[in-house]
Amino acid sequence: MRRKLVGFIVANPEAVYQQRVMDGLLGQCSRYGYDCAVFTPLVQTCHFYKEYLDGEVNIYNLINFDKLDGVIVAPISLTENNTTEVRDMVEALLKEKCRKPVISLDMPLGDYPVVHTDDRSAFSVITAHLMDVHNCSKIYFLTGMKGHAVSEQRVGGYEDMLKKRGMELDPDNVFYGDFWYTGGEALADKIANGEVERPEAVICASDHMAIGLANRLADRGFKIPEDIIVTGYDATSESAINDITITSFLPEIAKAAAEAVNMIRREIEPGAEILPPEKGETGLKICSSCGCPENLGYIKQRLSSSLYNVNHNHNDPEVMQSMDISRLLDSYMFENFTGSESVEDCLKKINGSAYLIKPFYRYYLCLEENWLDEDMCTENGYPEVMKNVIRSVDAVCDEDYKNSYIGDGHGHEFETALMLPELYDEERENPCVFYFVPMHFKTNTMGYSVLQCDIARKTRIGIVFRNWIRNVNNALEMIRVQNRLMAFSERDAMTGLYNRRGMDRKVKEMAAHATVRDSWLVFVIDMDGLKFINDTYGHSEGDYGIRAVASASGQIARSSEICVRAGGDEFYIIGLGEYNYIDAIVRIEKFNEALAEENKAEKPFEISASIGFCCEAFSSGCSIDDIIRLADGRMYESKVERKKARK
Repeated sequence: MRRKLVGFIVANPEAVYQQRVMDGLLGQCSRYGYDCAVFTPLVQTCHFYKEYLDGEVNIYNLINFDKLDGVIVAPISLTENNTTEVRDMVEALLKEKCRKPVISLDMPLGDYPVVHTDDRSAFSVITAHLMDVHNCSKIYFLTGMKGHAVSEQRVGGYEDMLKKRGMELDPDNVFYGDFWYTGGEALADKIANGEVERPEAVICASDHMAIGLANRLADRGFKIPEDIIVTGYDATSESAINDITITSFLPEIAKAAAEAVNMIRREIEPGAEILPPEKGETGLKICSSCGCPENLGYIKQRLSSSLYNVNHNHNDPEVMQSMDISRLLDSYMFENFTGSESVEDCLKKINGSAYLIKPFYRYYLCLEENWLDEDMCTENGYPEVMKNVIRSVDAVCDEDYKNSYIGDGHGHEFETALMLPELYDEERENPCVFYFVPMHFKTNTMGYSVLQCDIARKTRIGIVFRNWIRNVNNALEMIRVQNRLMAFSERDAMTGLYNRRGMDRKVKEMAAHATVRDSWLVFVIDMDGLKFINDTYGHSEGDYGIRAVASASGQIARSSEICVRAGGDEFYIIGLGEYNYIDAIVRIEKFNEALAEENKAEKPFEISASIGFCCEAFSSGCSIDDIIRLADGRMYESKVERKKARK
């Protein structure tokens, strides 16, 4: 029986709020044996590079809601810095395509039910700390946007504690911001300019506003906390390693995410046991901005998670199983990718670098059929069929996927509506989380990647995975440009067929994969009367005739064979495989039929061509040039016979 599959829509998964949401969501899904599919762009929705952002958020168009049992959305991640476009896009997608239960976290989204983190109690604790420990009475509260549910709920916690002490909330002590650095900076300027009376303390509804406030006040000559105490909320790494370390509160975000899973469970499995969320770390985190002795253990923990330039014991298995930004940057993977000589080589190098994103169970690279063709790339949505060209199991390439170069018709095709066939593996022992992320260059979508992890490990993607994917995206774009330049140098501009240079390379590739049963089959085709057409009707008509013969040649060539324009009016079809004489004769008849169709265009001249062939065992040791000469001789014999017949 297939496991239940919960979808999670989020953005910028490395941010602290999103990390804590995933911690609670994955933990609760694991306890119920549910799989989880996470669909996420790897950047903020306020990202400055608009073309790049458009390519990232296209991942939401991949979601087939019919394959999910329920959906959880984190709208806060979709509205960073007050942007709403991506949130509106997701809401429209849900309304149009989703008929499954949808739960929103911490912020309203349309008419869907909302689960809130208990911010209210947290701000009561912060307020009590300032009153009881620091004897503050004139306390300002800086919250988010006015009327915003989260903003008002956080003010409510402040008001609750005031009422508990027999005090009324003074509206003049509440200021509205934007949850971002700019909100804190704006209030700091008002205090410094004397527009508002200086308080003893300011409670900020986010760490970002607290950092902006504290740093701007310091720039304007105030001492923190001697002149003004500042507190934040979220317990981010930025607040702990800021020059003025910010006293903050670690909220119960994971608990709210687990409750969202419980709400989904009640909908999809009525009557099933509901488990209370596991208790996680929470509470006040003391730093210097309030005047208390700093919690050095907490600060060191946050500092350690932010360090890059560290050395590792590479003999430690635990170290080698972890995602680390220093390992990624010191791997020189981008330089390695830049040296790729072919598409196959590039894909092998991508797979070879997968150890940098451990731990995971499987990594999949799914690309569009025409990803190499810049003119065929998708900007909105995905084609009906995708190809899985890499499946790496614990950073080792699956044997079935080796050499699965999509341009040669290989790769593992599947319907895009499935998103990933392995989602429905009923024999898999453990529930997993599947991270779906976009593969693109600017707005040009090439496909998507999927990272599959054991859900019990609560593996969360972050800065390492984001930068690894960026390198892979750039590598695919480089090889695509290289492939295009190669195509220009190896293709005939008029017909699109291979030229001699392209023929030489493709023949070498074919020979490298030959077996003892294979034979060369070469057709040599020569257009009749090209000089007469050029002299009588002009070179544009002669070019028309050349393209007609090229088209007829392409119609009889198999996908494993190559068509070549060898000269002005001479063409080759070259194949290596199991052939017989009768097959060659039948194809010559089809060639003549194809030319007859071309002649229905009612031109004042007839397009005709002579054709000869040669089939020679690969094991004979004959060179391709020798075989072409033999086929060319037979073509010439055919041309002579045709002239006699016309006379």
